[in-house]
Amino acid sequence: MMDQERPESEMAGREREGSLESSLLQLVQDHNQTSLKLHQQTGTLIFSLLGFCNFDFNSITNPNCALIVIVEEKAKKDALRSAIRVSDLLVDTVNGGVHESFVNEKRIESEIRVITSTIARFTKQTDQWLAASHGLNTALKEIGDFENWMKTMEYDCRSINAAIRNIHQA
Repeated sequence: MMDQERPESEMAGREREGSLESSLLQLVQDHNQTSLKLHQQTGTLIFSLLGFCNFDFNSITNPNCALIVIVEEKAKKDALRSAIRVSDLLVDTVNGGVHESFVNEKRIESEIRVITSTIARFTKQTDQWLAASHGLNTALKEIGDFENWMKTMEYDCRSINAAIRNIHQA
């Protein structure tokens, strides 16, 4: 059947191919088309044969009734195959989502391990930087203390020098 002959809803379903909804819609449409064709092909024959069977489908002694039973069995088998196909599609869809979730979970766990090791490395490096900056800060304080001591000594020396000059000039 060509796309031009298909109804618009079926063509829209083809655009969303791959999704569960479109698969189910396609399955229902295929089943409806098959049933319609089967009905068109056998409908007239079955209804004409019903008169010969007197509506007793359990009696297959009459060859015409046997044909009706065979057609009914074929329809049951087709319905069972369609149900199995729907079931398989549903299972595949659910399993596909579960598998994808499982793969994503493993990928995320792997990324968490990598990030955890990176954080541990950065924490160690930060601790080293803190220790180095603390050492530098302590050294600068000591330099500041030494500079302050030197200024105090310079002031004391100038005071002593001025006192000695005053005594010597007096």
